[in-house]
Amino acid sequence: MLKFNFIKIVSSERTGSPHEKTNPTPQRHSRFLSGNHVNAHLALQYLARSLRIFRLPGIRRPFLESIDLYAAKSGEELVKEQSFVFPDRGGDLITLRPELTPTLVRMIAQRQNQLVFPLRWWSWGPMWRYERPQKGRTREFFQWNVDLIGVNSPEADAEMAAVIATFFKKTGLSSDQVAVLVNNRRLMDAELASLDIPKEQRPAVAKFIDRKDKLSQPDWLAYGKEIGLGERQLAGLQTLLADSCLWEKSDELVRFFKAVEALGVSEYVRYDSSIIRGLDYYTGTVFEAKEIEGDIRRSILGGGRYDNLMADVGGTSLPGVGFAMGDVVITLILEKAGVLPETNNQARSSVLVTVFDESSLLDSFALAAELRQSGIKAISYPEPAKLPKQFKFADRMDLHVVVVLGPDEKQTIR
Repeated sequence: MLKFNFIKIVSSERTGSPHEKTNPTPQRHSRFLSGNHVNAHLALQYLARSLRIFRLPGIRRPFLESIDLYAAKSGEELVKEQSFVFPDRGGDLITLRPELTPTLVRMIAQRQNQLVFPLRWWSWGPMWRYERPQKGRTREFFQWNVDLIGVNSPEADAEMAAVIATFFKKTGLSSDQVAVLVNNRRLMDAELASLDIPKEQRPAVAKFIDRKDKLSQPDWLAYGKEIGLGERQLAGLQTLLADSCLWEKSDELVRFFKAVEALGVSEYVRYDSSIIRGLDYYTGTVFEAKEIEGDIRRSILGGGRYDNLMADVGGTSLPGVGFAMGDVVITLILEKAGVLPETNNQARSSVLVTVFDESSLLDSFALAAELRQSGIKAISYPEPAKLPKQFKFADRMDLHVVVVLGPDEKQTIR
């Protein structure tokens, strides 16, 4: 076994150094450096453990799609305002995928006779939306999608809620910190009809309901009048949104909450009449997960039941339910809750083997390899350099243990 000296590197306060002008990254398109990417990967590991418990296999989906796929059912706002759209060389309009559900159902529709149902799938990958960057929202982000295809029942919806609650439990987030908030589109359609709100006006009213917590009360009511709601309708909507027992009118939600209780996750799941979801293809139960207290206003995830989307993309009608979770908000919440390990723990448990001079290069490489074979995380500096430069590199990389293999050490080995 080679003998070597250990040197402890103590981090010191550093000042920035001038750097050459480089091409800028498009506004808020890439955050995948340092701890951001590490924390997103840790969140992915937590979710993967939850999905393994529920026997959900993963799949890959394409990054590029025809914009027509989303124009059919995702909604005008997503297509016209939030998608990155460009013509390909043949003149067809292509988009960087802004979401995954339409892609999933197209893939299933193309192979519907070859698949075994009920079908449980999950996927993970980058998405792009042309939105105003702010806390909890970037134009490029990673997203998990989890779907259950081929079952039309509230109990299947409850299973998706159980996957979410299990994920929260595994991350260490308690039901006092986060919750899965649930509503039902059919229930809300019936209630809006009772207020004489015509079907063609309901998408605008859904957006109005969704903005209740984002605007002051006077501004919210003024916005309602702008979209054509009368005083009686506004009063009726306020009463509806304040009714915590409204879910009892829905047979689907009654069954849903019984199943949630049977699955042992009822402490995380609750009814919220303001949850309505903006995408056009949702047909029944819808849900979002949010931080209960705090300054993060964005949803952690969202999803729901989509029973008509398969037929809309050319397949045989097939029910589905699923949810999507981006990495940005969940990472912020996990960091805030203090349930993620320190992002530099891995670096602090690693070793840098220095290269004393040209004649020591291969010996340093061999020592680093021997350390790795012994189960120690180790790297070698890739070229001969002055030791202060290598120490500075270790300091900047938070590598707190450095091995020096100089002439004296090599002489001792011999």
